[in-house]
Amino acid sequence: MKKQNWSDEEIKKEIQQQYGALVDAPGKSSCCGPASSCCSPADSMKGKAVKVAGYSDAELSGLPAEAVENSFGCGNPLAFAGVQPGQTVVDIGSGAGIDCFLAAEKVGPAGKVIGIDMTPAMIAKARANAALGGYAQVDFRQGEAEAMPVDDASADWVISNCVINLAPDKSKVFREIARVLKPGGQFSISDIVLGDDLPDAIADNIMAWTGCVAGAIRESDYLQGLREAGIREVAVEDRLVYDEDFLRGFIADGNFPLGIEDLEPLLKQMEGKIWSARIVGTK
Repeated sequence: MKKQNWSDEEIKKEIQQQYGALVDAPGKSSCCGPASSCCSPADSMKGKAVKVAGYSDAELSGLPAEAVENSFGCGNPLAFAGVQPGQTVVDIGSGAGIDCFLAAEKVGPAGKVIGIDMTPAMIAKARANAALGGYAQVDFRQGEAEAMPVDDASADWVISNCVINLAPDKSKVFREIARVLKPGGQFSISDIVLGDDLPDAIADNIMAWTGCVAGAIRESDYLQGLREAGIREVAVEDRLVYDEDFLRGFIADGNFPLGIEDLEPLLKQMEGKIWSARIVGTK
């Protein structure tokens, strides 16, 4: 994919503004996650969005309501993950905390969960949710995916949910994953990836970046980047390929105004070329 016309800092600033505003706007629809989320189908897509996210009713029933309502993911990175009691889990782009709280249930009181997010409003919301739910083993830290405030070789697991696509420098994020994992540590990531380049009108739209589309890279490049960072056994365990109807809700009817007059031809071009993938690997 060609380089966009914005600096890394401009992208990060726009992401912080957009996601911070969504947290502060109760009832707004948001991503491919449960109830409301952020990379973002409109209200008409919510039922389908829950299926994409892959959370069960049992998983969601015991969580703070605002953690669920402000979930901005495109999958369930902990689905089938072998997180064990006493382990340490790092969540990249932890948002309002939904995946951290699910991880906390798995690691138990002897374990630790560290949530990293660069948006102050998200950190504040997540900490409030943790206090409400009594998750003493969860620690939310403000920081960027490219430079996580986490010690070297300290994590048994790294998880992330529809966040790395937003990062301007994904190679740095992949190296950070390798840095914080213990030898033999594992990761499970749900993210938006591509099978082919996006139309220029989408790729060059910064609102499409904050909407989890323009920043996505080809799945093959994603996997290779992880391998080059020192991760082994990299594999895709699940894919959900987006059809034209889902893309219409995801892009055209979402929270982020793209300013593109005629999206229909672009949606047809993208059908079958963009999907949510769950990617796993081991250090």
